[in-house]
Amino acid sequence: MSTASITHPVPYYSQWESATLVPQFITGQRHAAGDPLWQKSGADTPQEYAFWAPRMCGVACLRMALQHWRHPVPPSVPLVKDLCEAGAYVRDGETVRGLIYHPFATYVRARWGLHAQAVPDLPAGDVRDAVAAGRLVLLSVHKSIRTPETDPPGKGGHLVLAVGVSEETVVLNNPSGLPGSSQKAAEVTWDRLGAFYAGRGVILGE
Repeated sequence: MSTASITHPVPYYSQWESATLVPQFITGQRHAAGDPLWQKSGADTPQEYAFWAPRMCGVACLRMALQHWRHPVPPSVPLVKDLCEAGAYVRDGETVRGLIYHPFATYVRARWGLHAQAVPDLPAGDVRDAVAAGRLVLLSVHKSIRTPETDPPGKGGHLVLAVGVSEETVVLNNPSGLPGSSQKAAEVTWDRLGAFYAGRGVILGE
């Protein structure tokens, strides 16, 4: 079945406050504690922000969805703390397990009144149908999807937001994408997505 090309006008949030500095953060040229905009995150200290920033891809996706559907958009670190209380992140010292989809979806429904469905088996065709129907989809992909022409070492581990689809491509807002190329409304062919995509995600809607 053919799919008309559609891209929803979803705003962009990076998981770091300074989206233009993402290349420096991901290569280690600059530590996240040195982000000049760290206070916008709502963290109490640069160190607290630096701990969470590399782990906040799902939070950034949620913030995009909240603004898209005209909800208030909290700063990222207070959202992380809410999600910790909801069981969607589990911190043990310096390690964190999450984003855990089912408690995340439960939190989104209860706190924000949005449709949220954790889907452990989510084929690309279902992603296409959901986005074409007006929904947004968090997809578990390998973080190197920011450069989709390169082959990743594995699948999953990072969340991006599917905001558009066509017969040939999926359109992604990537919280750790590269400025000017793979942050906002970046097109990836369905074939290339398959190299990065772990086949699971969360469907969001009004």
